[in-house]
Amino acid sequence: MEKTGQPTINDVARIAGVSKKTVSRVINRSPLLNEDTRKRVEEVIGDLGYIPNPQARALALGRNFLIGLLHDNPNAQTVMNVQQGMLEALYDTEFEMIVRPLDRGSLTMLEDLRHFLERQRLFGVLLMPPISENDAIAKLCADIGCRYVRMGSAELDSNEHMVASNDREAVRDATRYLIDLGHRRIGLVSGPHGFRSARERRLGFEDALRDAGIALPRSMIADGDYRFESGLVAADRLLDVVPRPTAIFSCNDEMAAGVIHAACQRGLTVPRDLSVIGFDDTPIAAHMWPPLTTVRWPIATMARSAALKLIAGVTAHEADAAVSEPSLFRSTLIRRASVSAPAAE
Repeated sequence: MEKTGQPTINDVARIAGVSKKTVSRVINRSPLLNEDTRKRVEEVIGDLGYIPNPQARALALGRNFLIGLLHDNPNAQTVMNVQQGMLEALYDTEFEMIVRPLDRGSLTMLEDLRHFLERQRLFGVLLMPPISENDAIAKLCADIGCRYVRMGSAELDSNEHMVASNDREAVRDATRYLIDLGHRRIGLVSGPHGFRSARERRLGFEDALRDAGIALPRSMIADGDYRFESGLVAADRLLDVVPRPTAIFSCNDEMAAGVIHAACQRGLTVPRDLSVIGFDDTPIAAHMWPPLTTVRWPIATMARSAALKLIAGVTAHEADAAVSEPSLFRSTLIRRASVSAPAAE
């Protein structure tokens, strides 16, 4: 067989004066080694430029160095932001990311997921909302020994298995901002049914109105699904109400863009005739006109923390980093040009 010139584990063992099993233990970061042996083997690995075979290592350890992102989320930007945060955490580690969409409406979702996890032997998974809100999925991961972290808009699990934001409180503060400016007829474009984020954001909206003694008729609520088109439809419903709202809170930025578009189609000016607030602070918020006042959801930061929790303990550095990772993250109001006091009537 023709040699490729690439150093092998046998070369490392021979030069370091140890067994191949000892080299394997160094590569796999086994604690069953003295520090002098570990350093000597690591120096030889560095000098030779030896790169361990990830497939062989995975076989030896009975797991792959893959972190899964499992989602069933209609908002592509949200999924991309989560990927960004995870990749930041996994950069310069031996871990890679694999993305797997799920269909939470499928009768065979749990069975399909079990087969996927067992076949891929993932090191761990990040569960995005809304599937993160499904306790059966978390139990499945625990049962088969797959690490998991659940991302949500409220606390869903113990700290080691969760990253969460304060959506209800953040939306309450955003709605109070409208009320403090003088708005009393405030519409809501809600999120899709079955999403905990939609529920938490609606509760925060209702909290603020109730605290201010403002009634919330059903006509001031329109359902959306986190997509631009649903924001258009919802805004048309709300703007048909007489008297129409002077402000609309939208449960995400994409739908808020639809609200602004619908207002412009009717000849209304934002914010002179209609104030609009969104949620997420995606790039679209700062790039639309007028720039959108929105609640900044630190989703990329949450995803980074979740990934660090998943790989905790693999190396001393990663273990130390993961210990300090928070589980609760604050969403904050970003004030831009889409909100003003209501026009005098």
